[in-house]
Amino acid sequence: MEPLVQISLDLTTMDDALSVAGAAVRAGADWLEAGTPFILAEGMRGIRALRNEFPDTPIVADLKAMDGAGLKAEMMFQAGANLVVVMGQAHDASIIEQVKMAKRFKGKVMCDVMLCPDKPARARQAEEMGVDYVVVHTGFDERNMIKGLSPLDDLVPVLNAVTIPVQAVGGLGVDQAIQALELGAQSVVFGAPLVISDTAFKPADPNLEGVLRDLVWRVKNTTIGAKRAQ
Repeated sequence: MEPLVQISLDLTTMDDALSVAGAAVRAGADWLEAGTPFILAEGMRGIRALRNEFPDTPIVADLKAMDGAGLKAEMMFQAGANLVVVMGQAHDASIIEQVKMAKRFKGKVMCDVMLCPDKPARARQAEEMGVDYVVVHTGFDERNMIKGLSPLDDLVPVLNAVTIPVQAVGGLGVDQAIQALELGAQSVVFGAPLVISDTAFKPADPNLEGVLRDLVWRVKNTTIGAKRAQ
């Protein structure tokens, strides 16, 4: 299996989101993420615009749903999203309802275990409830307050707990992303600080497409699980 690259559109204007998305797709990224700031700013209109502009690219709606997860997922699927995100900290009922809605629309559910007290246990429970992916996520505020935190801190125990694909996200540099893949993650997300500014919901680099081409090439030339097999 080839590693998947997801680009986080944690932006607040349609122009910025479509510009960064275009650069990402041209650079070879696999999935586009309608980040939470973009969903807050543009809602279903933003999802529709991404779907119209990039009809063949999977779109992740990062709802971070904690309640009403099924109904919120329905809105995103109807607008054109392929995958939606529910929080592992949500009630079981929210995860179950989002899984039901995904099956109805032939979509997928990603469960984000950020801040779960026992991430491996919650990941295993989420898999049993029918989610398609587990997201090991170190949050924006968390890693800015506590320097040095990374998804790598939690990744291996979660990988050992589930059989479904695991994604690593949260301030990853390219070297960290490659390490996550070598440990067994199947996909990585690039947002802040490489794609999005680490201090504002704005693009990070005027030469973004060149940056993205380089990181996509490096990720695609990484063997998933290479370090676990040793």
